[in-house]
Amino acid sequence: MTPGGDRGTLGSRDGDTLEQLLTEGASVPVEGWDFSWFEGRATEERPPWGYARLMASRLERAAAALDIQTGGGEVLAEVPRPPPLLAATESWPPNLAIARQNLRGARGARGAVVAAADAAGLPFADASFDLVVSRHPTVTVWDEIGRVLAPGGTYLSQQVGAGTLRELTDFMMGPRPISDARSVDRAVAGARRAGLVTVEVRQASLRAAFGDVGAVVHFLRKVPWIVPGFTVDRYRGRLGALHEQICAHGPFVAHAERFLIEARKPG
Repeated sequence: MTPGGDRGTLGSRDGDTLEQLLTEGASVPVEGWDFSWFEGRATEERPPWGYARLMASRLERAAAALDIQTGGGEVLAEVPRPPPLLAATESWPPNLAIARQNLRGARGARGAVVAAADAAGLPFADASFDLVVSRHPTVTVWDEIGRVLAPGGTYLSQQVGAGTLRELTDFMMGPRPISDARSVDRAVAGARRAGLVTVEVRQASLRAAFGDVGAVVHFLRKVPWIVPGFTVDRYRGRLGALHEQICAHGPFVAHAERFLIEARKPG
C-alpha cells in the first residue's frame, strides 16, 4: 500500500455502490508487488529502519548476493549499485515473468531470476553468496539460508510479524488466536538452529488504513494469507458490513506488524 501520512486523506468513495467497489477490487491484476493502485485508497506506515536503503547499502558491499522470494523484483530493481553477481528466486509464475523483466541487466550485474518454491531448497551450491536478503518472505527456510551463505556472510530480512492486520482478519473471519509462526522469537531460534548468529532485531507496529471496501478486496487477493481462502462471494456479507462501517465512520484501521532481522554466518 502507499506510504503513511494517511490520517484524513482517504475518501470513502461515497459515489460508488458496494457492487461497483467489489467488482473493481476483484478485477485489478495482482501480479507483482507494485502497490501504486492503492494511492488515495489505502495507506500503511513504513518501518523506521528503511529496509530498501539498508538492503541497497549491503548490496553495494557484496560480491555475490541472493534475493529470496523477490516478488516482481521491484525493490531489487531500484538498487543503484548492485553487486557483480546478483540472483533472485520467485515461486509464482506471473511474478517470475515480471521479475525477469524488471531485473534484466540489473545495471550491469550478472545473475538470473530462477523459479523456486517458497518452502523448498534453494537451487544454488553451498557457500555461494556473501549476502542473502528477503523482504516479506512467506516462509523462511533457515537451513537453506545457512547453507548457501559463505562463512562471514549475512542474511538481512524484513518480515511480517505475528498478528499482522489482525483487526482485518478478525473482522472478516471472527476472533481467532494469534499464531507464533511469524514471531520474532521463532525467527531468532530458526537462525540459531541454522548456525547463524543474530546481529540485530527491530520491531514496529504500523498503522494501516483502508478507505473503501474495493481496496480491501484487492488487498486480500494480493496478500491472501491475511484471510485464507478469501473470495468476494464467500465473504460478501462481511464485505457489505465493512462497506457500511467505512461509509459511516471513515477508513478501517488495522496494524501491520513488521520486524527486521540480521544474522551472520560465523567466519
